[in-house]
Amino acid sequence: MAKKNQTPPKTFEEALNELEQILSEIEGGEVGLEESLLKYERGNFLIQHCRGVLNSAEKQIEVLSKSADGGVQSVPLNEPE
Repeated sequence: MAKKNQTPPKTFEEALNELEQILSEIEGGEVGLEESLLKYERGNFLIQHCRGVLNSAEKQIEVLSKSADGGVQSVPLNEPE
C-alpha cells in the first residue's frame, strides 16, 4: 500500500484521541476491510508522530535538567508517601 502524505494532528492529545477512536472503530467491527487498512495506516502514522513528540520532549527535559557541571540531575517527579 502506497504511503500518502499524512497530516499530523495539532497536538499530542489530539493524536492520542484519534488513535483511541481508530482502535475503537477497528475493534468494534464498525468499518470494512479496506477502511480498516486505511485506519491502520493512519494509526501507524499517529504512533510515529507521538513517538517523535515524546522523544523531543524527553530531550528537552534532559537539556533543562543538566547541572552546571554538565551532568544530568535526577529529579523525582512523584515520591511515594
